[in-house]
Amino acid sequence: MRLPSSLIVLALALLAAACGGSDSGGSDLTLDTGPAPWPNPDNVAERIDAAGLPSSSTESLTVHYHSHVDIFVDGKSEPVASSIGREDQSLFSPLHTHATSGLIPIEAPEEQDFTVAMLFTEWGVRLTNDCIGGYCSPGTKLEAFVDGTKYTDPISTIVLKKGEEIAILIGSPPATIPSSWDCLANIDPTIENPAQCADFGQQAPA
Repeated sequence: MRLPSSLIVLALALLAAACGGSDSGGSDLTLDTGPAPWPNPDNVAERIDAAGLPSSSTESLTVHYHSHVDIFVDGKSEPVASSIGREDQSLFSPLHTHATSGLIPIEAPEEQDFTVAMLFTEWGVRLTNDCIGGYCSPGTKLEAFVDGTKYTDPISTIVLKKGEEIAILIGSPPATIPSSWDCLANIDPTIENPAQCADFGQQAPA
């Protein structure tokens, strides 16, 4: 017996809905579209995967360096979440955080470009050409500076490099846009290793 085409279409639609649809892959991931500060992400493993990055039960130190990310909202410094791309000490992305200082460790099995887009995908915070979290242009000015120089391409494309200071400005800027980062003065030495400050040109006290 031949089924009417309308019934076939309905059956296919129901099947797609049951499987979560082709564009979502059944994912429950949502993006934070609220104001800063943005909390630690949920579904860490899935967000690492969404960023196109591998995960491991240990940190790989074949490639090992650090960048720093500052986030300012109307001139006020906002924290970077302390567990982006990481779940306790049991799951790590090559791109992750350990504290709220904005220090971003890159600990990878091989060289590749790690971008601000990957960081925000792991964080679960919306980042597009027009919006960061709950802030969108043209109503709110969005810009970034790398080592004190204005970045003119989309913020998402910034590549995190050794010793680099990335300042993301939302709304009115701070009184001073940082061109470098005072690592030793801003890390939590109970969580972050002062020796890592060498990437920012600073030597830990003996």
